[in-house]
Amino acid sequence: MHAVRARWGFHQLGRTWAARIVADAGIRAGDLVLDVGAGTGALTTPLVDRGARVVAFEQHPRRAVELRERFAADDVTVVVADALDLWLPRRPFRVVSNPPFAITAALLRRLVAPGSRLERADIIVPWHTARRWATGDAPGAGRWLRQFEVGTGRALPRSAMSPPPPSGVAVLVIARRPGPGRRNGRGNGRTRRSAVDGKGDH
Repeated sequence: MHAVRARWGFHQLGRTWAARIVADAGIRAGDLVLDVGAGTGALTTPLVDRGARVVAFEQHPRRAVELRERFAADDVTVVVADALDLWLPRRPFRVVSNPPFAITAALLRRLVAPGSRLERADIIVPWHTARRWATGDAPGAGRWLRQFEVGTGRALPRSAMSPPPPSGVAVLVIARRPGPGRRNGRGNGRTRRSAVDGKGDH
């Protein structure tokens, strides 16, 4: 059991906290939202309740099956994939996510990479990661800070997750800056094809 838990890095978010985080994110009906590391659907549920179109990425096969069964009648696409291999949509999208902490840095770099159509991300990360990104001390900050504003949202108590994480966590908020940096129309070809666009493996 401990080996499996270490491999997947799964810290389940409580329902009350999940609802608060989705409310803070300001999700609206029709928004395309990626739930990376969806787990048992703690964030997926309030996203669906707000009318979002959700793409839930979950690598654990059993949990992915349970997600498909649970949200079969909703606008939810479940993709079995490593969070680091996810294909980003070619249309503007949001992220509300509680990803495995081991892949947090790589996921964040992917979301702000050239060609990304990310509009806003609300992602639960270790506190030290939130602080580093919010202060512009993360790799590539000189580039992505021209397109995105980064700050910290809610701090979560360890009791908000099960099992509790080893240290404090917070919501990192990444929002695209308005103005000339905002992309309209098609991407520049650097963003990989997405399961969201019907081109990936479901």
